[in-house]
Amino acid sequence: MFTGIIEELGEVVSIEEIGDSSRIRLRGPVVCSGARHGDSIAVNGVCLTVVDTPEQLAAGTGEFSADVMAETLHRSSLGELAPGSPVNLERAMALGDRLGGHLVQGHVDATGRLLAREPGERDAAGELRWEVLRFSLPETISRYLVEKGSITVDGVSLTVVEAARDSFTVSLIPATLALTTLGAKTVGASVNLEVDVLAKYVERLLESRTLPNLPNLPNLNGLNGLNDLDTANETTGESK
Repeated sequence: MFTGIIEELGEVVSIEEIGDSSRIRLRGPVVCSGARHGDSIAVNGVCLTVVDTPEQLAAGTGEFSADVMAETLHRSSLGELAPGSPVNLERAMALGDRLGGHLVQGHVDATGRLLAREPGERDAAGELRWEVLRFSLPETISRYLVEKGSITVDGVSLTVVEAARDSFTVSLIPATLALTTLGAKTVGASVNLEVDVLAKYVERLLESRTLPNLPNLPNLNGLNGLNDLDTANETTGESK
């Protein structure tokens, strides 16, 4: 699990195509610090597994490699990466850590595209204080978005400002613009989207409102229930 709080703006070092999958090497000294073989690191919101050996990680290059299967390349924007591409990086959260964003699985639900950027107000020095970004929203996940709810865009935990049927907006503060890939995204660029998993669980529960068939049990809350149990014991010869 992740929180959607980006730890580092990393970079793609190389991509090796292996059949219909790829091995991607990334530079990220912060997330590589203390990394071990098999650890999970979110890359633009996609949970990937570190495949380097302990010896490779001990070399201190600040780089790690991960295998990206065909399904991941098809369902996310990782297939569009190239050497030099910036990426958002976050290590898996540890139990007891502060949950600064929201619960993020690193499982991309769909991809969208940046439709527009609308600069907000500027401070006295002329620096941008915030900016509104609008992204396309696939119909398959639009029902999960609500105003002021959470969504993950390229691994960044964001609050939905406006949730339309086919698009949504978010407001980005200077820190988010400077420390993530969203600050330099151009209109038309694709992004990975992950909706709040709690919404999907609620939907699933509402779909199956009926409880499974359970055997009829005696009512033990009242005297009649105790009498029923006594009678059952007498009939079967069981001791009380």
